Amino acid sequence: MIDTKTYDFKRYAFILFFPISILYMEIIFKVAIYKTIFNIGLLYMIAFTIPLSLILYVFATAYSLKVNKNIAILLSSLVTIIYISQLVYQRIFYTYYSLYSVGGAGQVFQFWREVLLTIKNNVFMILLFLIPLMILIICGNRFVPVNKTKLEYKVVFAGIAVMLQFIVVGVVHIDNTGDLSSNYLYNETFMPDVAVNRFGLVTSMKLDLKNLLFGIDTPAFSEDFLDDFDDNDSYIREYPRYFSKEELGFPVYLDKTILNLPAYFPPNIDVTGRENVVSYNAMDIDFESLSTSEKDENVSIMHKYFNSIEPTNKNKYTGRFKGKNLIMITAEGFSTWAIDPVLTPTLYKMVQEGFNFTNFYTPIWGVSTSDGEYVTCTGLIPKSGVWSFYRSGSNLMPFTMGNQFSKLGYGTRAYHNHSYTYYSRDVSHPNMGYTYKGVGNGLEIKESWPESDLEMINVTMPEFINEQPFHTYYMTVSGHLQYNFGGNAMAAKNKELVKDLPYSEAVKAYIACNIELDKAMEALLAELEAEGIAENTVISISPDHYPYGLTVEEMSERAGSDVETNFEMFHTTFILWNKGMKPTTVDRPCSSLDIMPTLSNLFGLEFDSRLFMGRDIFSDSDPLVIFSNRSWITDKGRYNSIKKEFTPNDGVVVDEEYRKKISKIVNDKFTFSTMILDYDYYEKVIVK
Repeated sequence: MIDTKTYDFKRYAFILFFPISILYMEIIFKVAIYKTIFNIGLLYMIAFTIPLSLILYVFATAYSLKVNKNIAILLSSLVTIIYISQLVYQRIFYTYYSLYSVGGAGQVFQFWREVLLTIKNNVFMILLFLIPLMILIICGNRFVPVNKTKLEYKVVFAGIAVMLQFIVVGVVHIDNTGDLSSNYLYNETFMPDVAVNRFGLVTSMKLDLKNLLFGIDTPAFSEDFLDDFDDNDSYIREYPRYFSKEELGFPVYLDKTILNLPAYFPPNIDVTGRENVVSYNAMDIDFESLSTSEKDENVSIMHKYFNSIEPTNKNKYTGRFKGKNLIMITAEGFSTWAIDPVLTPTLYKMVQEGFNFTNFYTPIWGVSTSDGEYVTCTGLIPKSGVWSFYRSGSNLMPFTMGNQFSKLGYGTRAYHNHSYTYYSRDVSHPNMGYTYKGVGNGLEIKESWPESDLEMINVTMPEFINEQPFHTYYMTVSGHLQYNFGGNAMAAKNKELVKDLPYSEAVKAYIACNIELDKAMEALLAELEAEGIAENTVISISPDHYPYGLTVEEMSERAGSDVETNFEMFHTTFILWNKGMKPTTVDRPCSSLDIMPTLSNLFGLEFDSRLFMGRDIFSDSDPLVIFSNRSWITDKGRYNSIKKEFTPNDGVVVDEEYRKKISKIVNDKFTFSTMILDYDYYEKVIVK
């Protein structure tokens, strides 16, 4: 006969197990990552945990004691694995993995050394996460119900869970004020870093699952939103009058704020009495007609949006490098901290002799290297929760350097000195217009971890150096984490050169890795010089992300001061060099998002600047640096979206409307960049 009191105790005691254990792990995780728990996120975390816990309780009390305990252990194990794996991933990559990325988990396991080291360094936190599971395994017989829960109880618990979930979601919908309102984060976007802080890890994973299965809903555009794009009124600034090719022979905009430049008009065009004129980087796309005839409402809205964007002007740098070769490099983990006049003299020389961008940023995105590369190569913001570069492999991508240059008859090649399938580059890179080689499909180099940038340069130069004009793209790997001398072949190779530096082992290893990149650039410049084409070749080098293999303390050690983590952590170097050019300092705020339109303008390519999320750095457009958490920097100041705090530059006074206006522009860029990817938008507006 069942002891009723004991049975009731177990049932009521066990109902507390999942909410207490999940809340416990949420708090541990939040403290570990965000160093605090006392914000609105704590309330949401508690509210969302209760209905989930009730559902888990129903599943774990469906059968007899032995089966119930095993189910409870299985469910608790899955939850615990989520917290531990996300902690380890975040410690390595400073972001969270998405469920979409789980299919590529085998690629992450190539970094098993880094995973083991991270587990070792976080063993105390991992043990804390394991406590609820250990209690369940050891003491579960004392509080797991002997018999299954009656059907009426299951119905009641499930009903309460559903009701509570609806109530919490309703509260989220009501919380709809501010740029990063709870409603916006829950329903209209997927920002893992912010969502975890606001709702908790488990709820963020549920949102990720929903987005994976059903996609992120296209925002329900309000009438006010649509009014912004009507009647050719730009919400950035007054939209200039556009004259079509039929009127003038090529696209030209009129703007009262621009100096008169009549030389932009053909001789047979009478500009007498017309307003001041300037030519812009825009193609002859009739967005208004496209919007009117488009049956898909969302695509029609996209036409209206891009019609409202003011294109960037042609300027004194337009066509500066026209006809020259371009070698473009996305450098793994590269940063200003890798540049030294003695240890990396070639990189230092290129910074000093080329364009010196003193206010350049490379934000980190959800899929770290792949998303960073996507931003650099496309001028678009990646979509959260997916591999945007891989997804773009089935889209028309006319503005990538490979596709633009191949149309002009250039030889276009791309190389990566690691597995050619890593992040599915075998899909994305050919679609960018390149003949692509990596380790495993034609790039024959010594396999190590990481592989040598110098060896890649030496092996591949003969393939293009005598085929002018050429455009060659490299994704390097020598600068990859972990930064130590035991598991990093490039750090070990150059260890002697850094052994006497006054830094910790990790910082010295990081510099040693980048010495290999410097050697690669030394060999490249020497070969260009030997072939007599250095003056005719432009080299672009930018990072995929900051060196997140270093801790903040280690970065601060190299920087010589404490590194601020919302903005300055991402401050870095963009090298743009051509032998014989006049050294030029550029202090305008800019980022990797601006590289594509800037290069397109410098090489005098035909492109439409309205269809990029970044802007030509040398244009007179207002500068804007965008970060993944919706923080931003302009020439007026910087806005920290997490703290909801705008800090103006010295001597600058702006009102709250300015802050709201820029934040709206930033949110729109995220929205429409995602829609470009989802709707294969370039295919709809660009004539092939």
